[in-house]
Amino acid sequence: MLSLSEFDYVLPPELIAQTPPATRGASRLLHLDAASALHDRAFPDLVAVLRPHDLLVFNDTRVIKARLTGHKATGGKVEVLVERIPETTRALAHVRASKAPGPGMTLRLADAFDVTVTGRQGELFELDFPDAVLDLLDAHGAVPLPPYITHAADAEDEARYQTIYAREPGAVAAPTAGLHFDDAMMARLADAGVDRAFVTLHVGAGTFQPVRAEALADHVMHAEWSCVPHETVAAIARARAAGGRVIAVGTTSMRALESSAHPAGAFDDARGPTPPTPGPRPAPEALLTTPRDTQLFIAPGYRFLVADALITNFHLPQSTLLMLVSALAGVDPIRRAYAHAIAQHYRFFSYGDAMFIESPAS
Repeated sequence: MLSLSEFDYVLPPELIAQTPPATRGASRLLHLDAASALHDRAFPDLVAVLRPHDLLVFNDTRVIKARLTGHKATGGKVEVLVERIPETTRALAHVRASKAPGPGMTLRLADAFDVTVTGRQGELFELDFPDAVLDLLDAHGAVPLPPYITHAADAEDEARYQTIYAREPGAVAAPTAGLHFDDAMMARLADAGVDRAFVTLHVGAGTFQPVRAEALADHVMHAEWSCVPHETVAAIARARAAGGRVIAVGTTSMRALESSAHPAGAFDDARGPTPPTPGPRPAPEALLTTPRDTQLFIAPGYRFLVADALITNFHLPQSTLLMLVSALAGVDPIRRAYAHAIAQHYRFFSYGDAMFIESPAS
């Protein structure tokens, strides 16, 4: 049985990247190949290690300015982090306050407008906004940087904590593997015969939640909205027919792709890692294209049904994302890779360096 302590490591704080590199793509790339060998590269070298007919699958979610500060009618300070927008003028949000606001309470946000608390859904508060939530966030909100980035979001973060292909608003955290790609890199990949496709997974604040259960079987996975469009399913079919690999750009793209291979209702019980699915890989035409929530929890023992490789950043100790990459490459190879990255002073987390992980089966 897997335990949390198996996915721990000690990271010197100075290796946590606080700012992005000077330009997109000016990062290092640690390549963990299919034989579990490590190669120190620069991110632009990725083009040379991909193959014609490989398919890169990007997450086109767009980070919204989801963070707002304000106060209650009594004067107490509140901080709101919008998690979901189920209706134009209604949001589900995390609310931090000295005392949780109750239904009917009004919150004054950004000294600009009032929202009304109408109820709760688990840890999230239901808030009614006076106008379109996205419009008010865009005018008054702030980019919700991860908790390990210590400065307040500024104009540079608004530009750089967003992929160049972001188009579907709804994320409260960036799909950070995509931050390395610029237009020149996209053109070089196309010239090399590497195809591209897109999924959408709106990254939630739960991506930063620690796993609190020592036994992974007791961890309840957070839910995120995802969609794999028909065009991407068709691109997967073309790549496979041509002998190419399906390569997820980021763990969020990986979770969206893999979720599409599981039947509706597969994640109704989100406790513990998702068990492996027996039988052959599903044909591309069998993948689900219906938008839905996913609580897929990929950990060692999981059998990958769609993706063959992964481009990703380095992940937090004891996180579900570290478990995901360990499922793809193996626990020991990932331990060696992270030890190597620390020894070689790679930059970690959202604004840090990247990895290219090839599955031993790829």
